[in-house]
Amino acid sequence: MTGRLAELEGRIGSVEKLGTVVGAMRGIATARVQEARDHAAAIRAYAGTIGEAIAEALAMFPVPEADTAPTQDKRGAVILIAAEQGFVGTYNEQVFAAADPLLSGGNDLLLVGHRGAILAAEAHRHVRWSGEMIVHPAQAVALVTRMTDALFAMLAEASVAQVRVVHAAPVSAGGFEVVTKRLVPFDYARFAHGGRSGEPRITLPPDRLLASLTEEYIVAELIEAVVLAFAAENIARMRAMVAAHENVADKLDSLVATSRRLRQDEITEEIAELAAGRART
Repeated sequence: MTGRLAELEGRIGSVEKLGTVVGAMRGIATARVQEARDHAAAIRAYAGTIGEAIAEALAMFPVPEADTAPTQDKRGAVILIAAEQGFVGTYNEQVFAAADPLLSGGNDLLLVGHRGAILAAEAHRHVRWSGEMIVHPAQAVALVTRMTDALFAMLAEASVAQVRVVHAAPVSAGGFEVVTKRLVPFDYARFAHGGRSGEPRITLPPDRLLASLTEEYIVAELIEAVVLAFAAENIARMRAMVAAHENVADKLDSLVATSRRLRQDEITEEIAELAAGRART
């Protein structure tokens, strides 16, 4: 029984160390969520500034007409933002489920996140472009720069008629939801026209200025999507770590209870042996 007790105490030590790791991962995820939320607020402010500039540009230039050319020979593009690392429960499956109706239509897939790439490979989905998901909010700009280089090249080829982004985003209840947003064709109707008494001074023709501002706004939307997805991924990891911590606590309680019972049994056996030896003398 001594050997079994020693083995059990070793397991208790291992579970306690695992609990420490789980707690640390939960703390890191919590800090990353807060950091992502701070970055998201700054990105929204930047996008708002670009939006105001678009509204002023629209006052000088007619709203661009939607592309009415036949689209049967044109494909769509879906930007799907998944997780880079594990311990996120069904996070990636939920994002893919939301994107599935779009992907089933034969649209090109631009994929972010290593864990998403694994799911895509298992489903035999062709990925036209892929990139690693960020592990820090400050990396979002570099990721989106690479992504938009590929995206704008596809748009320049005129082989893509629509672009949508599918990603998770935090909700106030402490969870996350999966959202789908259309990037192209660009919705100019959401920007109020005018607002100034006089025309602003510009150094570019109004159409070129509007096109540049539109691209900049799309970039801002994608940066926000990446940062929100980063926050949602870490919320999913927080929830997974909470569940893991509860399981570790239950396992530890069970092992400690078993250890105490074995220790009591050992003490009882030793007392019985001593008593039997005393009686023989």
